[in-house]
Amino acid sequence: MTTTPATTGRAHLEAFFSRVNPHRGRVIFCVDATASRQEGWDTASHLQAQMFETVATVGELEVELVYFRGYDECIASGWKSDAQSLAAAMTGVVCASGHTQIGKVLNHAAREHAHEPINALIIVSDSCEETPADLYVAARELSAPVFMFQEGNDPHIAEIYAEIAKLTGGAHCAFDATAAQHLADLLKAVAAFAAGGIRALADQKTAAARLLLTQIKR
Repeated sequence: MTTTPATTGRAHLEAFFSRVNPHRGRVIFCVDATASRQEGWDTASHLQAQMFETVATVGELEVELVYFRGYDECIASGWKSDAQSLAAAMTGVVCASGHTQIGKVLNHAAREHAHEPINALIIVSDSCEETPADLYVAARELSAPVFMFQEGNDPHIAEIYAEIAKLTGGAHCAFDATAAQHLADLLKAVAAFAAGGIRALADQKTAAARLLLTQIKR
């Protein structure tokens, strides 16, 4: 095929826009900060940078940290576009006794999504003191996939988390608190999905990515 000045110019233009406007993933990263979660919080703090590293070759990533603790404290950090800023937001947070506030997180994510679409909501927790039916209502109103990462293997909690994931087209995965690499792989998989979709998730070629692929609605 003969290359004309017009096609050459268009190719240069497309290449330019791919550089200045790469794929941008937006992820809300919620970590349970109730009393039982201090070790898990510290682990998540150390692993969060890997989400940004994963999407470096795919596009860009913006992450908003959300955490809940006590009985009525649910905090959103604002959007961060690099690992250092997110780490700074997590540093100094001390877990405190209280109940889960997953419903508040789902409602917050719905408001954020309405303002500017998000690609995923990650919730890392190990319990649920809320009424499941109320959470399912909130989940149905969120038009974004929720990835429920459960620390531990409580079957009752697993049932609730799995239903939230199913209702939103996301995924539910349990992990062992002592197996930090598994959580790291899960976070990286969601980051890849947020920035590059199903193809980028499949390119991860990890057990975590394959697990998510079996659950996410295409």
